[in-house]
Amino acid sequence: MVVVKRNDFIEIEFTGKIKDSSEVFDTNIKSEIEKSKINVKAKPYIVSVGHGMAIAGLDKDFEGKEVGKEYSVELTPEEAFGKRDPSMVKMIPIKLFLAQKIMPQKGMQLSLDGMAVKVISVSGGRVLVDFNNPLSGKTVVYNYTIKRQLDDIKEKIDSVQEFFLRKKFDFEIKNNEIVFKVEAPVVKFIEMMSKPFEDILGMKVKTETIKTTTNSIPSQKAEEKKE
Repeated sequence: MVVVKRNDFIEIEFTGKIKDSSEVFDTNIKSEIEKSKINVKAKPYIVSVGHGMAIAGLDKDFEGKEVGKEYSVELTPEEAFGKRDPSMVKMIPIKLFLAQKIMPQKGMQLSLDGMAVKVISVSGGRVLVDFNNPLSGKTVVYNYTIKRQLDDIKEKIDSVQEFFLRKKFDFEIKNNEIVFKVEAPVVKFIEMMSKPFEDILGMKVKTETIKTTTNSIPSQKAEEKKE
């Protein structure tokens, strides 16, 4: 029997639903994605327990659980996506949308200056928008299965890369250090994002500059297009 502890790396399959509703808001299980028709991909989800790679309540619930078993946990708004904040509902001039070639309509959900917003109403030259997470204020239920515990250090490094960098770079392990082989424009980015590797893996990060190719620092827009 393998029991999950803080700092363990685990792979999970999960489905998140709003309490007292059949509405699935997130999952990585192919059959659930097809049924709910949400815009996500069915792919392995790997986290290091206790390091914020899952929402707080779910991250905490992993500890003490057994690999291979199915679990269900109900999370309050405070444990999940937070309470609704009335101050996050704001009136914005429509010209800010038009400048980005967006014609706002009631119910529309979009990204404005890098923040997710929902259009509540449009009146004349003003737009009432909600910057709260759509799931804020809601109690949610996660059903999950811990598929396996990871032991391979390279697989652990790749999972931290994918979560925090949103991209996988080539690397080598030398003297308990992670040496990323990246192009010159990416060096500063890697240095800025080195802390999670030190905190989670206990390994220092270094870089080795390679010849420039077509690769670049991952951008939010590029990642959104992939998804």
